[in-house]
Amino acid sequence: MSSRGVVAAGHPLTAESGAEVLREGGNAVDAAVAAALASFSVESALTGLGAGGFMIGKGPGRPATLIDFFVAAPGLGGHELGAELQPVPVHFDSRTTQVFNAGAASCAVPGTAAGLLFALEKFGSAPLADLIGPGVELAREGAPLNRQQAYVLRILEPIYTATPTAREVYAPEGHILGEGEVFRYPDLALAIERLAAEGSDSIYAGEVAAALEEYVCSRGGRLSRADLAGYRAIEREPVAAGFCGYELLSNPPPSAGGLLIAYSLALLERMGRSDTVEIAKAMAAANLARRQGFSEALGSDGFATEFLDEAAIARAMDSDDLLGSTTHLAAMDSDGLCASVTCSNGTGSGMVVPGTGVHLNNMLGEEDLNPRGFHMSAPGSRISSMMAPTLLLRGGEVVAGLGSAGSNRIRSAVLQTTVNLLSRGMDAQEAVDAPRIHLEAGVLQAEPGIDPAALDLLESGGEVVRWSERNLFFGGVQVVIRNPATGRLAGGGDPRRGGSVAYA
Repeated sequence: MSSRGVVAAGHPLTAESGAEVLREGGNAVDAAVAAALASFSVESALTGLGAGGFMIGKGPGRPATLIDFFVAAPGLGGHELGAELQPVPVHFDSRTTQVFNAGAASCAVPGTAAGLLFALEKFGSAPLADLIGPGVELAREGAPLNRQQAYVLRILEPIYTATPTAREVYAPEGHILGEGEVFRYPDLALAIERLAAEGSDSIYAGEVAAALEEYVCSRGGRLSRADLAGYRAIEREPVAAGFCGYELLSNPPPSAGGLLIAYSLALLERMGRSDTVEIAKAMAAANLARRQGFSEALGSDGFATEFLDEAAIARAMDSDDLLGSTTHLAAMDSDGLCASVTCSNGTGSGMVVPGTGVHLNNMLGEEDLNPRGFHMSAPGSRISSMMAPTLLLRGGEVVAGLGSAGSNRIRSAVLQTTVNLLSRGMDAQEAVDAPRIHLEAGVLQAEPGIDPAALDLLESGGEVVRWSERNLFFGGVQVVIRNPATGRLAGGGDPRRGGSVAYA
């Protein structure tokens, strides 16, 4: 524990990069930006300059702000789609498979560079040039892959060896890099240095933008210089929900994850219990609510208020139906400023653009993010997301910042970790370590350690898959907490994704 600062992230070197900034006098947003840049190398299969994401932040006396820098739909350049999505089955284990889509047709407009710059300009205390050192060094000199990152590359091997440029980065010796082998990405080091020197124009204009357009469009995608030039980070007001006397603030529409977490917590609050069976019921209700015109109405004015209305929650309680790749980090400093950041490259598209340091996302091919069908979003519009960087407040002060990786499992991971912290009285690491469930398409997935009696009861209403060990399928939650009375800080890193905590 510490009273100076704490960073929880998906890799020890990511967390340490942020903690180093805190030790040198930077604030939590400075630390989050430095850690995010470091994660581009050591968590390269999950994030990068071709990705998108969100940051939620709040400090003493400041309102909470959500910065949306998620990917946008391309098409402003007028290019016709000339290729099909390339389906790739990803096997988490022998029983659980999820199909992702890659290739040029899957590439949306990236947002991480714009978002990190925006956050630093608005809330940071240091120039970007002072924060890039760890990220540049890790990209240029490299670092050994840990077990979790090697596992991600292994299950995504068809994507990361799909093109010569991807193979050059991720399979330089003719095989996908494995645990202990050094991952280097010199082009990324140069790109981070350009970002510090030139700002957003280093990605969204000039030679790099032209290279991205030529590479993607020549292979049948739609990403253009016009799409890049029109991209902006957006400030939004977080969605809010009460639970156990605390306030949860999370990612609002047009993203879905934070709203569904708030909905589930509202149900649990009304139930008055939050055991395994009740959590499964809340998940089932959220899944049902999402099917009833949810996607079409998500971006409309006032939808979040209507969706979380007490009458809507009461109707859900009366219902008989009650029953990807991403990385997250969170930083908090001694002043109580907290930044919670989730970024995602999806599974990656395989489109590693030479000379740019950019591996583009595959968000246009993520089925869960395109419920109305692929390529239905208007050019320039934000793609919806399950990412849900979250703050927990008591008396207006931040007591925790958290979020998760894990595609559609993000909301269940954040929901259960929140319940563990606020309802079950667990500390940060206990709350992250605790076994999880996830309910989707009528199938309940359960990690070892879940109450067998509860699973037996739930099995009477549908299929239950009992996993033999923890797996990154169930997300990767990173959490930082602060005791308002003492100012003591602590964190929890998710072992499912190699999570780690570093202190200032």
